[in-house]
Amino acid sequence: MKVNQFQPYIGQEEYEAIKPCFDNNWITEGKKCQEFSSSLLDLTGAKHGVFAQNGTLALYLALRAIGVKPHDEVIVPNFTFIASANAVEMCGAVPVFVDINEEDLQINVEDCERVLTKKTKAIMPVHIFGMCANMDEVMSFAKDNNLKVVEDAAQGIEITWDGKHSGTFGDAGCFSFFADKTITIGEGGFVVTNDEQVYENMLYLRNQGRINRGSFIHPEIGYNFRITDIQAAIGLVQMSKLNEIVDKKKTILKLYKEGLRDLDGIKVVEPPENSKSNHIPFRVVIMCEKGAEGLASYFSENEIEARSVFYPLHKQPCYQKRFINKDEDFKVSLEAYNLGLCLPSYPALEENKINFICDTIKKYLFK
Repeated sequence: MKVNQFQPYIGQEEYEAIKPCFDNNWITEGKKCQEFSSSLLDLTGAKHGVFAQNGTLALYLALRAIGVKPHDEVIVPNFTFIASANAVEMCGAVPVFVDINEEDLQINVEDCERVLTKKTKAIMPVHIFGMCANMDEVMSFAKDNNLKVVEDAAQGIEITWDGKHSGTFGDAGCFSFFADKTITIGEGGFVVTNDEQVYENMLYLRNQGRINRGSFIHPEIGYNFRITDIQAAIGLVQMSKLNEIVDKKKTILKLYKEGLRDLDGIKVVEPPENSKSNHIPFRVVIMCEKGAEGLASYFSENEIEARSVFYPLHKQPCYQKRFINKDEDFKVSLEAYNLGLCLPSYPALEENKINFICDTIKKYLFK
């Protein structure tokens, strides 16, 4: 039995949805994008939102719009996809890494005190694996230290903290629609904000320094962050499937928990308390006491596509060349990488494959 790590939940509906774009001869950003944007704002409860071509550029757009400048410092969790840090670097600013919590792999706010300097401009909590970071702690820390907040909610669609949608706590929040996200348009990003000035800044930045697309007068320096109506048409179909996708992902999580219950040596990573009511697994993540590498190899032998968790940013070769960070400051991140493994959790994953994965884990532990 072969089990893929992921496959998008797309079908004939998405294929048919793009046809009107060709029939109407309008394929760039237009009415479909407006509809998709409105749908996303209704979902998140944010006042304003703009698109970007991907999640990385969404973060860059948000950071620039809140005023991050060259040589500023932005606090970033050490355990995240490298795009979180790279978006800071794109601004000419410096990503400063902090460790994570052992129990939920979210940003350790207490560790942020360690890296505060006069140059610290902002903090970037990352909502990892379909769980929300503790936004009470993040916002309190930001307020106490006069910091801006950009939420990396790339994996955070439909994820809440105490009933409030991820991405809507800080100055800006960024979502991704890459192929493996809860809803996808292939590539794409969306930035939300409740701040009128941040929204206006983003409008200029994403549209070549102007508000109106047809004008050739550019009051500001800006760039092209537009997406297309073809992508938005797919996104609207994906939004209509969101409840179905969420239900399927929650069922998959439940089946994994049942299959791995009371299994010595395996721990399913759980969200913090105020995010438990709406945990929608981007991936189901386990910690294996025998180590992730051995289990990943055993998965491959049994045709289960394995995927590690994030490699700590302070160990990334590209950042080791620029910054000096000590392993002892990131013990949890290192342990998570050494023990953590992502289990397949795509919406179409069948129960028999979940059972096969659980049985394979048991065989590995007792072999």
